Amino acid sequence: MRSMDVLAGYSARMNSRPAPFDELDRKIVTALMANARTSFAEIGAAVGLSSTAVKRRVDRLRETDVITGFTATVKPSALGWRTEAYVEVYCEGAAPPRRLAEVVRNHPEITAAMTVTGGADALLHVRARDVEHFEEVLERIRTEPFIRKTISVMVLSHLLPESPEAGASNVAPDSAADVR
Repeated sequence: MRSMDVLAGYSARMNSRPAPFDELDRKIVTALMANARTSFAEIGAAVGLSSTAVKRRVDRLRETDVITGFTATVKPSALGWRTEAYVEVYCEGAAPPRRLAEVVRNHPEITAAMTVTGGADALLHVRARDVEHFEEVLERIRTEPFIRKTISVMVLSHLLPESPEAGASNVAPDSAADVR
């Protein structure tokens, strides 16, 4: 095995354990999070690797599910979503997460959903055209027989407009160019 392969984070072929996530991997992931369209050559120049070594690392990070995909970040209002809310969902008894996941998949307005600790069983991030549309979505959610109640909180403004929840990338592309 060539020394470049070892530098790229690959262990010997007889060693089947995945290579550890190291500082170079972190820098590569940071660069891709800032701009997933950055070329391997650009990333390599920033972190001190060849484009081939960067590609090998990215392939390994994809194979091990560190990198789970590449997406475009779109401003929600450009898609007509001008109203945003978080909805706490309270269930009768113990609703299994699998059942909650089935419900939220039926509502394209729900952009994120998770089970949570505390009084609520789940927290939903909802985007809608307007307040009327949000109310319609909320009523559809409430028709599920195991949902006891919901508590909604409307978003007025984003205090961190560069956050993914606000429809921005994780890091502003200009500030992420220097990943050293």
